Amino acid sequence: MSRNAVETVMGALVLVVAALFLFFAYTTSQVSSVRGYQLMAKFSNAGGLKSGGDVRISGIKVGSITNETLDPKSFQAIVQMSIDPSIKLSTDSVAQITSSGLLGDNFISIEPGNEDELIPAGGTITTPRRR
Repeated sequence: MSRNAVETVMGALVLVVAALFLFFAYTTSQVSSVRGYQLMAKFSNAGGLKSGGDVRISGIKVGSITNETLDPKSFQAIVQMSIDPSIKLSTDSVAQITSSGLLGDNFISIEPGNEDELIPAGGTITTPRRR
């Protein structure tokens, strides 16, 4: 009978450690989506992007990718993103797809511009032209 009690205690201990590990992993990662205003970007190739992916400025997460669709006329990828409301982007800001390393996920990197006019909610951010 004492063997069953030891196995039960060890099993409970393993479950507690696993729960603590999952809690730690979730709280230290930036998995949560950013709530804010919507912007759109059109790319000729959005390979590697996925809903829930990061939108970053200078390496800092300021938004999340919310949706990806295909424009049936131009066949460009339309990527919708939610940007933190405290971040105001000017009309000459540029969005591009960047990789976080050799095996890392792709994300959208935004290079802020200097214009006084801001991109309105629901607006489109400029993307680099490919030739």
